[in-house]
Amino acid sequence: MAESKRNPETERFLKSLGFPVVNVHNSNNHHDFTRPSRRILVIGPMGSGKTEFSARVWRDSRIALTKSEEVADLTTTDGADRRRVFFVRSAMDAARFPEYPEDALAYRGGYERCGGNIAAINDSFELEELIEKNLEVGTWIIDEASFYDERIAYVVNRYSEQYGMNFIFPTLILNFRRDIFNAAARFLLNVSTDVFTLTAYCEHNDCIADSFYTYRYYIVDGKECPALYFDPLIVIGGDTVKYNPIEPNYCTRCDEHHYLPGKDYTFLVLKPLGEEASKGNIDPLKQELYSIKNEIERSRLYQVLKEVFLDAEPSLPICMNSLRVPCIAEKALMYLFAEENLLAEDQLKRLAEELELNIDYISKTLEANRRPVNFEQLDLFG
Repeated sequence: MAESKRNPETERFLKSLGFPVVNVHNSNNHHDFTRPSRRILVIGPMGSGKTEFSARVWRDSRIALTKSEEVADLTTTDGADRRRVFFVRSAMDAARFPEYPEDALAYRGGYERCGGNIAAINDSFELEELIEKNLEVGTWIIDEASFYDERIAYVVNRYSEQYGMNFIFPTLILNFRRDIFNAAARFLLNVSTDVFTLTAYCEHNDCIADSFYTYRYYIVDGKECPALYFDPLIVIGGDTVKYNPIEPNYCTRCDEHHYLPGKDYTFLVLKPLGEEASKGNIDPLKQELYSIKNEIERSRLYQVLKEVFLDAEPSLPICMNSLRVPCIAEKALMYLFAEENLLAEDQLKRLAEELELNIDYISKTLEANRRPVNFEQLDLFG
């Protein structure tokens, strides 16, 4: 929490109560519904309280709505009253809290019931339709806005400027790779007027340092297995520990305990192999994917990780656990197709078929990452 500037009046008041000279910090203030046209980013790792921030805004709105018409004049622009709050969640994330009511604005440790002022959407077009049907609503909380297409930044900017609407985005700006999440996150940064940064304790058992990073890992045979750098960008995870090695777990970690194996390999080996494949020479990539799937210790991936995390000092053997996770070849293939755009759809399909990769896993993951592929249309002899 940032230290506030010293205010002489505040210092005199605290001194009158018997306090010595102290550093004064800002508390969590009630939400200001009078200021129009704000685009508020609430950023931080998983578990830092982003959605709970939204719940506080909702509770504040319940109180503000009991005020007089004079207050309504202060909080309304062109018919949109900013005391009226609507909560929007991603359709992909709608089942995150299955034990709560359907109309719940749910967060770790509690929830607020929103009645008819809550909806799940898939993209910016559905958001646009929702706003048009509820133009009297002046404050829109859009949970995990980075999950949507980048057009969302321009949609909210237009309604914010035209109707004085406020938009609050409790969202991840950094992904598990510690990179800007995606184009949508970058555009939201460009149009935002306010940013609240939240942190959490590092969730490593031996650490209590402040943390800002979301860490993705899998549990295989009871062991923590860090996600490789080229793990799919979007994989929805819940708030319970997952022991299925296909399903990731998430927590927040500090610099020291945020393990991210495979970044060197991605740019030194995997991407160049994809570039060769894009030029028509697909055999080296095929051989590497075959080795990853069938003979992992003969793969260049294993060799790079061994050099970086076992042979170097200090060693970090936990990063070698990343090779225990299933579907690594599938993930490497999808990374080159969906993120680097180095492989054509036909190449993706043929490699998946010829190497006997997990097509069901590839299909579901690509759909979640907005790059769906229909494998039924594959003609190996065409």
